[in-house]
Parts: sequence; structure tokens; C-alpha cells
Amino acid sequence: MTNKIDLSEFDLSPIAFGTPLPVTPSADTLRFLLSRRSAPAPTLGLPAPSEDEIELLIKIGFRVPDHGKIGPWRIVRFTPQSKATLVEKLKALAESRGDKKAAGALLKLSTPPEALLVIYSPVKPHKIPEWEQMGSAFAICQNLLIAAGALGYGANWITDWYAYDADAKALLGLKDGEEVAGFIFLGTPTEAPLERDRPSYTERVSFWQA
Repeated sequence: MTNKIDLSEFDLSPIAFGTPLPVTPSADTLRFLLSRRSAPAPTLGLPAPSEDEIELLIKIGFRVPDHGKIGPWRIVRFTPQSKATLVEKLKALAESRGDKKAAGALLKLSTPPEALLVIYSPVKPHKIPEWEQMGSAFAICQNLLIAAGALGYGANWITDWYAYDADAKALLGLKDGEEVAGFIFLGTPTEAPLERDRPSYTERVSFWQA
């Protein structure tokens, strides 16, 4: 990976509550977002983000809209070793059911060198609707994708059968009521991702009429 960003220019210490945070225009951010593209998980290789870079990514991930300031989410990190162990356990689960397709789907989880699991952990009961809490968890996933790309890495946001299956969720250590918002796979792309079809502006955007 070239042009690695010097993290010493970033202050990762907590920002004091009530600190004014002025909006700063950034043409570079706009250009980056106009061409943001997920990298397919099987194309992600080494190097993976460093410990300092992972810390930066997670702190950026947490800076999401959060109605009620309740933090209805948490992140679980996987080392290469723990991820390999998870894959073996999920493979055994799929094979015990005779499900070759489910076993084959584990390739996406097996390949990338780094993985973060974002878990939607709703606060119940609460005045904030659960769908808004879920939206905050999804926003973390998107923040992680954007931040990883800005650091020069490839990232992929994935869910598959192991995100929904009750036995798989038990293996992941999900608590009662929790759901998988997404696996975020991180690494260095071994090939440039290709652009995909995008929604039509005219078909998806309209003005409200009274």
C-alpha cells in the first residue's frame, strides 16, 4: 500500500462534551465519496490495518447519529486466529446440516485478514423506536467503510446466513435481542474494484407536492 497516512496528525483523545466543532469544507472528502466503492471480500489481502489504524477506524465508527444518545450497538474484533476458529465452527455447523451452499459461503469470512463485527444491541424498553436504533448501528458500518477507504484500505460490509441463523448467532456470542448489523472485512485490495450500476437520480429523487 502506498501513501500511508501519518496517524500522528490525528488526536484520538476524547473530545470534551460541549466543545464547539465547526464545519470545515473538504473537497477531498467529496471527491472520495463520489467514487467510494466496496472491495469484494475475497480480494482483500495483507497488509491489514495496524492496531493504531483499527483504533482510529472504530473511533470514527462511533461518530454516528444516535437519537437519544443511547449507543444501541457494540463492536467485536477478530484476530486472524479467532476468525479461523469461527470459520471452523461455522463450517462444522453447516456440514452437520448437510448444507454445502452454507459451507461455501464461508469463503468471504475466511479470506480477509481483518474483521470487525458490528452488533445491533437495542435498548429496551426505550422511547427511541427500535428501527431508529438499528439505523444507528448501520451508520457505524458505513462510517467504517468510508474511514477504511480514506486510509487506503479496502473494506466490505457483509451479512450472510451466519448473521441470521440462531445457532450461528450463539457461536458469535450475541445476547438476547441482539442482531448482526454487519461484518466489516478489512485489508489491502489485490485488485481494483470495478464500478457497479448505481440508482438513477431522476427515478429515485422527487419533490414533495402539497
